[in-house]
Amino acid sequence: MTVQVGILGATGAVGQRFIQLLDDHPIFEIAALTASEQSAGKTYREAAKWRVNTPIPEEIATIEVGRTDPADVSDDVDLLFSSLPSSVAAEVEPAFLEEGYVMSSNSSNDRMADDVPLTIPEINPDHLGLIEVQRDNRGWDGALVKNPNCSTITMVPTLAALDEFGLDRVDVTTLQAVSGAGYSGVTSMEIIDNAIPHIGGEESKMETESRKLLGSFDGAELSMHDASVNASCNRIPTLDGHLESVFVDLADEPSPAEARQALAAYPGIDLPSAPDQLIHVFGDDEPDRPQPRLDRDRAEGMQISVGGVTPTPQGLKYNCLAHNTIRGAAGASVLNGELLVEEGWI
Repeated sequence: MTVQVGILGATGAVGQRFIQLLDDHPIFEIAALTASEQSAGKTYREAAKWRVNTPIPEEIATIEVGRTDPADVSDDVDLLFSSLPSSVAAEVEPAFLEEGYVMSSNSSNDRMADDVPLTIPEINPDHLGLIEVQRDNRGWDGALVKNPNCSTITMVPTLAALDEFGLDRVDVTTLQAVSGAGYSGVTSMEIIDNAIPHIGGEESKMETESRKLLGSFDGAELSMHDASVNASCNRIPTLDGHLESVFVDLADEPSPAEARQALAAYPGIDLPSAPDQLIHVFGDDEPDRPQPRLDRDRAEGMQISVGGVTPTPQGLKYNCLAHNTIRGAAGASVLNGELLVEEGWI
């Protein structure tokens, strides 16, 4: 089965990751690329300031970039991936959905809407059932699925694995790579020899998205997980890879060995882009791992790494890491797209 896909916002940082990940994909074939008015009408090679460390695929380089408008995207496209800025996506995405397109979106708008699935396939695939609620509520023929924020997706798989011990409270401090802000998000004079202890909107996203992802869906409504989540988000001068220090309060008192076992054994999912093992766990003999430079590319950037599991009076503390533009952005949307195909929504 071949599924024709389009990429909205194809020239940006996440859009370029989409192209890298979809090149030679076993299911998806790129059939449409869109970007801003300034890029429309140019070939992709002319329009994109290519920053990925692999060449532009030749079959993509000569595609003409269209406007981000349903009129510029063929009806033959089965699935859209959106990497638009949220302010643009909030206006543009509904136009495509009204025209019947199915969309897997990385943009932050509508992530917390009651009728929009916010999905990590290994964690809450059943939340796709919200699509039926969404279509009833909005009158769309299409469907909208979101993946979470890049910092949220780094932490939530670890919380899901530890939830069996009675997850009650989460405190997290992030050390986030500059690529998470996009190419023009942080200037060199701001970030070199520096750390910025504030990322606008990031903390609230982690605090709310985590509880939605871990929540339960009864077929009609979604209930948020009752754990409290508190986040402090910081930008540091690494290129890729978000490192997070997590403190969890647990009703039970697992030993570090029991927690490591639960993390390492948490099940994955049988989709083309999913890693064989979702969470890689470092032992006591490697207390200084994970590290962005050494561990962000595990399983082609789709695996979560965990280390430093240590008991606290309330539960545990540990460090976790994921590649923010692959697992935390484009790769997450691709995985959601694969889930949509697997579950018969496409």
